[in-house]
Amino acid sequence: MFAAERRQLILEMVRANGAVSLRELARVVQTSEVTVRRDVRALEAEGLLDRRHGGAVLPGGFTRESGFPQKSHLATAEKTAIADLAANFVEEGEAIVVGAGTTTQELARRLARVPGLTVVTNSLLVAQALAHANRVEVVMTGGTLRGSNYALVGSGAEQSLQGLRVSRAFLSGSGLTAERGLSTSNMLSASVDRALVQAAAEVVVLADHTKLGTDTMFQTVPTDVITRLVTDEPPAHDDRAHTELQALADQGVQIAVAGASGASGGDEVPARRRALPGPRRGQVPAAGAGLRSAAVLGEQGAERERARVADLRRR
Repeated sequence: MFAAERRQLILEMVRANGAVSLRELARVVQTSEVTVRRDVRALEAEGLLDRRHGGAVLPGGFTRESGFPQKSHLATAEKTAIADLAANFVEEGEAIVVGAGTTTQELARRLARVPGLTVVTNSLLVAQALAHANRVEVVMTGGTLRGSNYALVGSGAEQSLQGLRVSRAFLSGSGLTAERGLSTSNMLSASVDRALVQAAAEVVVLADHTKLGTDTMFQTVPTDVITRLVTDEPPAHDDRAHTELQALADQGVQIAVAGASGASGGDEVPARRRALPGPRRGQVPAAGAGLRSAAVLGEQGAERERARVADLRRR
């Protein structure tokens, strides 16, 4: 494929989806990420798109929000791996809240077999994923339906969350930075997400590596409120994503990294996990929380994880 044809295809993908990772672009145009990165730079120089960490977006992507049909085709392998890993942090008999998003929808599909679970959500897609799980109770918020992401928003949704208390909130968003935390491009969605956070003792953010370092209009969860981030392994060349991960860890966010490579779909895909570092200052860790990685990986695996952490900190 000639460079002009390749760049036209890249531009069409970005226009159709709003944002696309370099990994996905390389897969579709059947070339290397190095070549795609060069093409993206050329298109950015012409003002046709903007580069973002590990991907490309339409110009003005700071305020633009893609709809569900576009988001559902982005970083699918990464979202699968993240959902696989995040499901391990949910225990039998818990009450949790799950926000709207394509990654949280993937998580919901994996929660259907957790007995005694109660899930509070404002997402029709999350509720649908759990609709036939006879051991899971689903509680929907009120509110007004926002068709672009099939979520209930507005004062009705926020008021229905008042007085609620659950163990954990699982949220996604449009961007995540160490400076501002989790953010989204829509004011109504941000307001409901903040209400979901207020109901939870812990906050778990699900965000693939393309969202790391991306900042959007409305803050939903400040960094100091985020207990844990579940993400995928950024590409080795994505220095900014690695730097953002380290900055989040330095602020006390526990980092769990899922390996998306080779993930062919399904709940049986093994996930690598990395904890960086321990709880924030003044936060009491849950029983066994700091030992989860070592218990899963064993002595040799734990040593490898410590080496990976040391390598990340040297960058």
